[in-house]
Amino acid sequence: MLEPQTLRYLSALKANNNKPWFDAHRTAYEAARIDFGNFIQLLIDALGKHDLSVAGLTSRDCLFRINRDIRFSNDKTPYKSNFGASIKRGGRKSPFAGYYFHLEPGGHSFVGGGLWLPDAPKLKTMRQEIDYNWAEFRGILTDKTFKKTFTDLYRGDDQRLSTMPKGYEKDNPAAEYLKLKSFIAETRIADEALTKASLHKKTLEAFVALKPLLDFINRGIE
Repeated sequence: MLEPQTLRYLSALKANNNKPWFDAHRTAYEAARIDFGNFIQLLIDALGKHDLSVAGLTSRDCLFRINRDIRFSNDKTPYKSNFGASIKRGGRKSPFAGYYFHLEPGGHSFVGGGLWLPDAPKLKTMRQEIDYNWAEFRGILTDKTFKKTFTDLYRGDDQRLSTMPKGYEKDNPAAEYLKLKSFIAETRIADEALTKASLHKKTLEAFVALKPLLDFINRGIE
C-alpha cells in the first residue's frame, strides 16, 4: 500500500507546479518518493521470484525522475504530477519490454507494461513475430487471466496506423495488431485502492498475468 500523504503531495504538486513551491515542500517530496520507492522495491523483490530477468533490480534502477523534459514541449510546467516506475531487465533505460506502475491521483493511476514506441527496426521485428507466430500471440491475448486483468492490448488511434503497414495484406488475421505502433496493456487503479494493503498483491498478480506477453516481445527483440 501507499501512504495517503503521498497521494496528497502529488495532488498538491499538480495544483502548484512551479519551482518555488517545489523547493518549499522538498521534505514532503522526499518522503513521498521514498514511500513510492519502497513500494516498488517490494514489488521487484516479489516479482523476481516469477521473472528472474528483474531479480536483483533496485527501485532506483526503475524510478523515473520527477522533472519534465520541457525542451520541445509547449507545456513548460517543470514537474510531473505522477510517479512512474519501469521494471525491466537492465532497468528503466533498457530496450526491453517491461512492467510499469503509474501513480497519479485523480483516477489516472494504472498498472501495466509492454513495449512503448519501439524504433523502426524493433517495430518491424515485432510485426514479423506476430505474423509468424499469430496462434501463439493470440493465445496470450485470449488467456483467461490476461483478459480478466487487461482485456486486450491498448489500440487507441494515437498508437496505431490507419492502414496496414507495408508488406501485409488487409485480410491478415493479425491485422489490428500489425497496425500497432506500441504493444502495451494496462488496467486502471482507483484512488481508494492505492492506500489499501491489497495493492501489492493485486499489482503483482497483474504483472504475472502480463509476463507471457513480455516474454513474447522480448524473445523477438533478442
